[in-house]
Amino acid sequence: MDTIAVVMEGPESLSFRRLALQPFEAADVVVEVEWSGISAGTERLLWTGCMPHFPGMGYPLVPGYESVGKIVEAGADARSRIGQQVFVPGAACFKDARGLFGGAARRLIVPGSRAIPIDSGIQESGVLIALASTAYHAMAGSQKGPELIVGHGVLGRLLARLTLACGHRPPTVWETNPGRRGGAAGYQVLTPETDSKRDYEAIFDVSGDASILDTLIGRLARGGEIVLAGFYEKPLSFTFPPSFMREARIRIAAEWKPEDLAATLDCIGDGRLSLDGLITHRMNAENADLAYRTAFGDVSCLKMVLDWRNCA
Repeated sequence: MDTIAVVMEGPESLSFRRLALQPFEAADVVVEVEWSGISAGTERLLWTGCMPHFPGMGYPLVPGYESVGKIVEAGADARSRIGQQVFVPGAACFKDARGLFGGAARRLIVPGSRAIPIDSGIQESGVLIALASTAYHAMAGSQKGPELIVGHGVLGRLLARLTLACGHRPPTVWETNPGRRGGAAGYQVLTPETDSKRDYEAIFDVSGDASILDTLIGRLARGGEIVLAGFYEKPLSFTFPPSFMREARIRIAAEWKPEDLAATLDCIGDGRLSLDGLITHRMNAENADLAYRTAFGDVSCLKMVLDWRNCA
């Protein structure tokens, strides 16, 4: 079995080519992908060659961890799942390329546990489930939820929506890009200069700005917490005396867990969390090179989705 896939051959070098797939086992399922998302965070670092080293990192690799499709084949232990609509957070099923993420392909082979059933009505918006679960995981470690969110991209918007969905007070959001200040519903978006508050108890940074800690510590209440929920390519540092005087706490929110995913799907299913208005750009998968360049170079692009439905 093989598939057509997006392959990063090296930094800023992308191809759209056929790859052989590993044989599937008894508990595996074969997913025919309909849509996959492009991450403006981690995938940008893969694209630029700035991704810090991870086990399994290297080129050529298949990017992507936000895929939605249908189970079209399965091993002997998973035959009952054929026909299910599923979300797949990446795959490692390719013979000729690394699958550090591995979701940007027409066909994926994954263990059945990695193919998460979703409502077929979600359609392309299902690519946002990974980011929504990431936002939920960051928020779940805080009793009060975020008071200040730094960054109004897709992750920041999902975090703000989940804050409201979970019954917390409306957060303030900082955004320096004028083109990204719109789209708020039930919370306010400010620039840092127009925000006079200096005693936030919980600040969530999703900007990925490695130089921002001193600014955030200066806005923190005594004993307050800063949650780093973005992805940072450079070392982070801060000036000790201000953080000492505030008894600041810094928490890193890592990958989402199965329980975060389940809670996020519940929020989507019962209508508390809307995924509307977050996908701004769409392209057919064969135009992947242009799609990736647009996703990383066009400031108006909140979320780019690749459409695989016309690919053989």
